[in-house]
Amino acid sequence: MLASLSIRNFVLVDRLDIEFRAGLCVLTGETGAGKSILLDALGLAIGARADSSYVRGGAGSGKKAVITATFELPDDHAALARLAENDIDVPERGEPLILRRTLTGDGRSRAFVNDQTISAGALRSIGETLIEIEGQFASHGLLDPANHRDALDAFGRLDTQVIRTRDSWATLKAAEKALATARDEIERIASEGDYLRHVFAELDQFDPQEGEEAQLSESRSIMMNSEKIAEAIHQSLDTLAGHKGLQTALSKASRALERANEQAAGTLKAVLEGMERTGNETANTIDLLEDALRSLDQDPAQLERIDERLFGLRALARKHSTDVDSLAALRDSFAQKLERLDDADRDLTRLETEARNAAKAYEDAAGELHQARVGAAQALDTAINRELPHLRLEKASFTAQIAQLPESAWSSHGIDQIRFEVTTNPGQPAGPINKVASGGELARLLLALKVALSTSNRVTTLVFDEVDAGVGGATAASVAERLSRLSDGIQVLVVTHSPQVAARGVRHLHVMKSIEKTAGKDSTVTAVAELSTDERREEIARMLAGTTVTDEARAAADKLMAEIRT
Repeated sequence: MLASLSIRNFVLVDRLDIEFRAGLCVLTGETGAGKSILLDALGLAIGARADSSYVRGGAGSGKKAVITATFELPDDHAALARLAENDIDVPERGEPLILRRTLTGDGRSRAFVNDQTISAGALRSIGETLIEIEGQFASHGLLDPANHRDALDAFGRLDTQVIRTRDSWATLKAAEKALATARDEIERIASEGDYLRHVFAELDQFDPQEGEEAQLSESRSIMMNSEKIAEAIHQSLDTLAGHKGLQTALSKASRALERANEQAAGTLKAVLEGMERTGNETANTIDLLEDALRSLDQDPAQLERIDERLFGLRALARKHSTDVDSLAALRDSFAQKLERLDDADRDLTRLETEARNAAKAYEDAAGELHQARVGAAQALDTAINRELPHLRLEKASFTAQIAQLPESAWSSHGIDQIRFEVTTNPGQPAGPINKVASGGELARLLLALKVALSTSNRVTTLVFDEVDAGVGGATAASVAERLSRLSDGIQVLVVTHSPQVAARGVRHLHVMKSIEKTAGKDSTVTAVAELSTDERREEIARMLAGTTVTDEARAAADKLMAEIRT
């Protein structure tokens, strides 16, 4: 609920702080005292359009209008979800939600939530979950057809059907997107089908292997240098195994040392073993060199075949603007595309079936929601039309119109267009509430709507501006009773000229205008005071009597207040 409203430098208000409570709060005062100014300030705090004329003193005054509205909310209030959606810190449990709006004389406006800067649009989004201002001059709330669907769904408690419809719509859109994507992909692949098959056949025939280029290049280098390599091997073999080579020298040295070792009593044994190992290693080396030499003795046509393969791979890579090592992956990708094309019919059939099933599920859910809405609309019609005679609208008739939308206009909200219509005179066609009803009728129609929808109100505070305009006597008493009944479950603020309504308030605020001296000049100032029981009696007597409060008026006020208490 609205806990407090702080106003600075706003139109006729210099400085004003108002505390509010739950239940019915009434605001009274003479015409022109500034009651509408308070509603304008409240509207600005919850995101209404800013106007530089609101700044007290006007442009060039150097002043800044500041409106601060403080709310106390339950933990599950919709405003908290809106905060999260707009990346705004959610207050801790028990902490208030503070909306603040500043406005300068040149028309610049800033918005804050708990001192965090936000856009005016985000402020409006949050504010619409907190307060609804209804009255003959209101332009939102139930006067906006965009809100009628949610109001009817809330009245009928259709959350289950609404969620099912929304979820089935999301499933349908996802299925349709998958089908469209697959069709586009397959159409694109199919248009390239001949090319894909040609390229794949060419690549598959070549059968490129990753790393093949390096292997071929190495083999080619060896074969092209085979004569030089063979010459080097022959020289090495001659050095190691020739007539005067290392192997011959080691053999001679070993024989000489063996004879000497006998005379040296075996002291050369270690040397002989070392020479033996050297001889063995030399022999192994010679074997390896001979193997290498034999490997060079290859088919002369092998080099030609290697060249043909290597240059063919490189030409193929250039053709496809890639490198040789990527040819194998390119072939595999073409194979996958062709497989996708070959499987297209099966995939499309599956996706088309899924889309049809999703469409059927959505139509079933939306159809169920439609039928539930029809039933809820009938119940709402009955509830509201039952209220109208008590509000001196006995000639009026309310209808919640439900029309099925064309398929192109279906959405996550269902297949229905919902509009609240009314006729105020028999024989006249029904039309939108704000187009058919006069100012006074409009306020009472909105009250009837709110009473009927009281169990499904999603805001914490309702504001009525002169809902009692043009009525008196029993009708005014009926209006007062319904406002009181409505306030049992929600905070209700009422700007009123009706003593019957004023007598019902659990809190009575009196709006007054006075002339003050500011810098030697007369200045008009609006102020608000909470009335005590005696002051309430006097104010209600004034509302009954007019300009001069008589004892008879005071007695009537006492009687009216006593009747309300009982």
